[in-house]
Amino acid sequence: MTVLCVRFLLPPMYEAALPRLLGLLEEFTPVVQALPPDGALADLRGAERYFGRTALELASVIRVRALALHGVDCVIGAGPGPMLARMALRDARPGLTRAVPEDEVREFLAGRPVAALPGVGARTARTLCEYGLDTLGRVAAAPLSTLQRLIGARVGRELREKANGVDRGRVVPNAVSRSLATERPFTRDELDPGRHRRALLSAAEELGARLRAVDKVCRSLTLTVRYADRSATTRTRTLPEPTAHSAALVAAAYGLYEALGLQRARVRVIALRAEGLDPAEQASHQLTFDPVDEKVRRLEEVADRARAKFGPRAVMPGTLAA
Repeated sequence: MTVLCVRFLLPPMYEAALPRLLGLLEEFTPVVQALPPDGALADLRGAERYFGRTALELASVIRVRALALHGVDCVIGAGPGPMLARMALRDARPGLTRAVPEDEVREFLAGRPVAALPGVGARTARTLCEYGLDTLGRVAAAPLSTLQRLIGARVGRELREKANGVDRGRVVPNAVSRSLATERPFTRDELDPGRHRRALLSAAEELGARLRAVDKVCRSLTLTVRYADRSATTRTRTLPEPTAHSAALVAAAYGLYEALGLQRARVRVIALRAEGLDPAEQASHQLTFDPVDEKVRRLEEVADRARAKFGPRAVMPGTLAA
């Protein structure tokens, strides 16, 4: 085991703390890949030799230091490669690292559903299940030619390799996330458009705060509406200019929602994703003479300072433009 997948148990909207926690990992290895908003991959191949400790022992030290220095607990998965470490993380618990030793990879994968493999979408999983290939063990044992006929030559070959535990992925240092997402589930099927819009307002303001916390702007916004029958509608809109301004994100979210033309839709979940992230310092902003917009931007700055000083719940999403 040489790769750790670490998820820090951060409060929502608190990506601003992630760089400090990544610095903690970089004390052990320079090969650290951020997985915003709250995770990271760390390749400990060199660290094991340098410190004379196993990856599991180093994982315990990382957990203790995160708690002692930052007051943040974490869950950790460990495996021979990034894919297996990510899958192990799903079984991890606070205080206990879930490890997949190299000689137990096939056993670890065999009984898992095919959809548990990273990169396998719903359509591919459905196709495989229709032919009885519903577990990774069965996929691993299937003839390559069969898989290639069902899902294509390249995808079939890669899927069979992964199902057999061949992990060709690698940890890419300093990789930058290209999106941020949040969702608002309803406790029951929700037909009220007013509640839909309030959920959109809250989600868009949260995205704005999270973008500003990590000094990013987004180029586009994607809305996904999931319905009671488990179907979903997804729409994407490119923004007039890259932004982290909550008011602009709220307006785009409302526009996407109105364009759907929902008529008494039974909605279960509303999700927003900010995509095409770039450093805020590289973005340009069209000046406006609208005093209301300028006032809202000043209020955002005050709210962001309050969150940075008192925590993410100092100003709850949905309060600035309610």
